[in-house]
Amino acid sequence: MASTIPQHSDPAPAEASTGQLISQLSTQMSRLVRDELQLARAELQQSAKNAGTSAGLFGGAGVVALYGVGALIACVILALALVVPAWLSALIVTVVLFALAGILALVGRKKAAQVAPPVEHTVDSIKQDVETIKEGAHHDRA
Repeated sequence: MASTIPQHSDPAPAEASTGQLISQLSTQMSRLVRDELQLARAELQQSAKNAGTSAGLFGGAGVVALYGVGALIACVILALALVVPAWLSALIVTVVLFALAGILALVGRKKAAQVAPPVEHTVDSIKQDVETIKEGAHHDRA
């Protein structure tokens, strides 16, 4: 029994009409764009995974470094304890650390006061652009 479903085969390029060629081009371009987007998505996912792993390792390094600083402070306290009583060596190190924190806070506050408001110029520029667009739309309607 013969099949009643018409078989469609792409005509050879020499036989294809302009409309068929444009249709094929459209289909192929769509497929190409989809494939490129899938490739970009896969690359971004891999990049994000690597960035996440890197950030985790940096965070772990920071925590270990913080413990190292704590051990160094304990070492300084114990070294001072050889010269003065242990409680006094701990107090001296604590006062020095708080003084250093205070100095850093004051310098940070001074630097923060020097910071200009962010994107102030950009906000003004955008407001002018919106106003210009509104005026242009108003003139077009008139």
